[in-house]
This record gives sequence, structure tokens and C-alpha cells, in this order.
Amino acid sequence: MPPSPSTRPHGSEPPIRDRGDACPGALRLHSAADGHLARVRLPAGDLTVRQAEALADAADRLGDGHLSLTSRGNAELRGLPDDCGGRLAALLRDAGLLPSERHERIRNILASPLAGLDRHTPSDVRLWARELDGLLCTSESATALSGRFLFVLDDGRGDVAALGGDVSLVAEPAGTEAPADHGDRSGTGQPARPGGSALLRIGDDPAALRIAGPDAPRAALTAAEAFLSAAEASGSGAWRVRELPAGHGLTARAVAERLRGAGVECVLVAGATDVVGAADVAAAARVAGAGTEAAPGTKAVAEAPAANEASTPTPYADSSAPGIIEGGDGAHALSVLAPLGRLSVAQWRLLVAVAAADGDGVLRLTPWRGIVIPGLSADAAAARLRELAAAGLITEPDSPWHRIGACTGRPGCAKSLTDVRADATAAVTAGSPVPAPVSVSVSDPDTCPDPVHLPGKPERGPGTEPEPGPKPNPEPGPGPKPEPGLEPGLEPGLEPGLEPGPDNSAPLHHLPVYWSGCERRCGHPHGAWVDVLATADGYQVSVVRPKSPPAPAAPPGAPCPTS
Repeated sequence: MPPSPSTRPHGSEPPIRDRGDACPGALRLHSAADGHLARVRLPAGDLTVRQAEALADAADRLGDGHLSLTSRGNAELRGLPDDCGGRLAALLRDAGLLPSERHERIRNILASPLAGLDRHTPSDVRLWARELDGLLCTSESATALSGRFLFVLDDGRGDVAALGGDVSLVAEPAGTEAPADHGDRSGTGQPARPGGSALLRIGDDPAALRIAGPDAPRAALTAAEAFLSAAEASGSGAWRVRELPAGHGLTARAVAERLRGAGVECVLVAGATDVVGAADVAAAARVAGAGTEAAPGTKAVAEAPAANEASTPTPYADSSAPGIIEGGDGAHALSVLAPLGRLSVAQWRLLVAVAAADGDGVLRLTPWRGIVIPGLSADAAAARLRELAAAGLITEPDSPWHRIGACTGRPGCAKSLTDVRADATAAVTAGSPVPAPVSVSVSDPDTCPDPVHLPGKPERGPGTEPEPGPKPNPEPGPGPKPEPGLEPGLEPGLEPGLEPGPDNSAPLHHLPVYWSGCERRCGHPHGAWVDVLATADGYQVSVVRPKSPPAPAAPPGAPCPTS
């Protein structure tokens, strides 16, 4: 039950919340069809080896022997029995995974997973994440935040800035002038101490606030407290910034007043010129499946730089891709992905063993349902990557499992119409990650092109009997490789309306494909993606673009929806 999409469809009214959110936590368990579910918040996705071992023990002793990775870099345990709450809490508490039981569901902090690891070593915002987590866990007012409220900390490459944060911090390039006066200054007019600067963004407000780096964590918490005040004043019970009704929306300008009142100096940055670089953010946003318009607010003040001042975008490593990341100090990091976001305890323990024996003793979970292990030598990284591939993890960008995702589906979710994970596994194994659908459309508010032809073998639809013959192995794995030069199940050409453009910057065959068992589409990607939706008649396929909602389930032969 991953979080709902953060951005509501354009033109829709914000919801009125008459209750608190029902997001599960480590202490508040969710009752599912396959037992209870616990979601363990891991700020910035950080885990020590000891903590990772504790999660493996919990999955092994109490759960179904697997760990699920979420789109916020957290971990979930499924199949838990009714009476396990106390034992689970004790296990997590002993490992340091429950620093404050009152705050455990609000520790939603997403940070760039490769910060400080690749050759260009942008600002390590993960240090901000640790400080922000400490501030959250000692804040009385923060306990009123929803379990869905999200802090996003981007190191400047734009990889997580596109993922729908309520409060976002984007580190600025070295040399950007920070406010001279800030909360930790030692006298009026004294320069800010070392630490760079950051842009503080509030929801989708195109404006931002430039603050000194050392003030970033405190500023983020102050912005969250400003949201709570706005939500209370609106009477809407809003859980997230984007849910605030008209007339009560939270803006950067309003937050600036709160910051100054708290002794944090800031500069209002209007939406005029790029700070982190449009090319950097757009490219990384496309990698994240977010499209070119998914990172609003990373804009700078007033004047554009002169043409001769334009800089070449920094070639940051791709945070969402599996493989080996080369560091500037000779150290290497491994990045691997979990097929369909799920790992067996054996796979998890292997990752922990690699981190303990050859790495720095830490693991980082990513919003792409992956794991990064830093601190390996070049030789160890190459050997361990082969070992992890043999264990069934995704280790290469051209794997047919890369960019394929699915919700829990049956039997774990009673609302699902089918076992989407088994169907997705069968489809990928057959070389067609997009099934032959009962209806196909492009979800776009302005155009409705002809149906998209996405060839693939028909898969068993919900409510139908499986075909006779050998059954595919239900456990996801690397599977067969696609033919060179052609993404499995997709034509080399693009249909009309699917060319790269302002609303669809990535070709269709580069988009994430997400299988959903019902219209809730839990855990789906942000931005542009291929929506494979189970209906009563089979699978419906649509292409979701930025700023347009997924297509509603439609019966066979229904016209292409226009909104």
C-alpha cells in the first residue's frame, strides 16, 4: 500500500479530509489479505549492516520471508501474524530503527541516493537528512504531520526533486551566493559559514527560497510547521501541501515570513532562470520517469546568465540505473534493483554480506526500489555485481526487468482483480513486458491520438481460467535478454502523438511500465509511464503523461478518453 500520487489531476478539487491518514507504520500495522503489513521508515534510505540484519530477521521470523521496497526508499514486511506487534517493535527498537515511537510514521525523508558517491560528488544532502530527522523526532508539533507528508532532499542532479515532495531542498552548485545573514551567523553582516546554499521549494510553487546550507534542515521543518498552520486554518484536514484548498495554499513567500521569524534568512527566488540547470534536471527527471515539467520550482532569480557564462551540464551518474558507480577517490558503489520491488530474505542477506565484507558497512535504499552499496574496490565491485546478478537481482540497465513495476496484487491485496505480479513475470519472461491489452489509450488533456499498438502475447486476464501447459516461474528474476536494439514487446517506431516533446520527453520504450490490479494503482511512478491496468475483461494499457491523470478503466471498444 505505497503512497498515493502526490499531484492531484489538474482541474480537480482538493479533497476534504475528515480523518487522519491510514498509512501503516512499524507500530501501526495494516491488515491485508495475506496478513499484517508493517512499513519501516528509513530516512534517506539509510541502513547500517546491523539494522539491515534486523529487518532480515523480522521478515524471516515474523513475516513471509520477503522484504518489499517502496517508492520512498522505505522497507515493508508482509504476512505478519496478529500478535507480532510487540516482538516487531522490540526488534526494530534494539536496532535503532525506532528513535521516537510518536514520530515513526512521519520520518518520510527522500534523498538523492548517490549523493557523495559518483565522480562529481555533489553536495552530500544526506547529512541534511540526518539532521532533519533528528529535528523531526524532537518536535512536538511535527507529530501532527500526515504519514504521507514528504520531505525531498536533492543533491542538485534533479533525480528526486521530481518525485513530488511537499517540502523540497535542492542543493545549489558551488559558488552560488548564500544569504549573508542566517540563523547561525555570529553578527550582523557576517558571511555565512561554509556549507553552500539550497533552494527550498514548497509543493508545486514555482518560486523558491534560497537559504544557507547549514540552515537547510531547520528551514525544512519550519516549512512543514507552516503547512500545519495552513491546514488548520483551511479546515480541510489536508494531509499534503497540494491538498490545501484555494485561498489557503502555502507559498514560498508565506514560508519566508515564518523562516525570518525563526531567525533563518532567505531570499525569494522567482521562476525565471535555472539554478541547477534545466538540462540536468530535465534529464534526471526523465530518468525518474517524471518528464520535463515534473520539477517545477528549480528556478532562479531575475536575470539569465550571459551566453558566454552558460555551463555544460554536469554528467552525473544515473541514480535509477543499476551497475557500478565510480567515485572520485577510487572507491566504487554497487547499484542494484529488486525485481518488481521485492527481495527474498536470502537476497537481502547477500546484499548485507557484501556491504559488511567489501563495502562501508551501510546500504542505501532508493525510490526506484533499489539498493546502493558504497565503498567497494574496483575488483570487489565487479565480482560482487556478478554474484548479485546470479542471485536474481537486476544489475544491468538493459535487463528486461529494468523499469518494470507492479503493485502487490493478489493474493496480498483483496482489492486487486488478479495476481498482477505473476502476470507481469510471465509477460517479461515471454519477452513482452506490455501485454496485448483489451483497450489502449493515451492519457493526455489536449490530444487523443489513435490507439497505441504495443505488441505482446495476450496474458491471462482477471476472471479467466489459465491456459493449460507449463506455468511460468512465479519468482521474478533476470529472465531472458531482449533482442539487441529492441526493447522487449515494443515496436522500434513510435505511434503518432508519442514522439518526444514537451509533454513526453522520453520515447515510449524508455518509459517505466507499471502493472496495477485496480484503479488505485498503488505505488505507480511519477510523470510519464505506461499504465497496465487490470479490468474485468483483461488488461487496459494507456500512456500517462505529466499533468494528466491515468485513463479510467474502459470497456473494450470504448472511445479514447480525453481527460
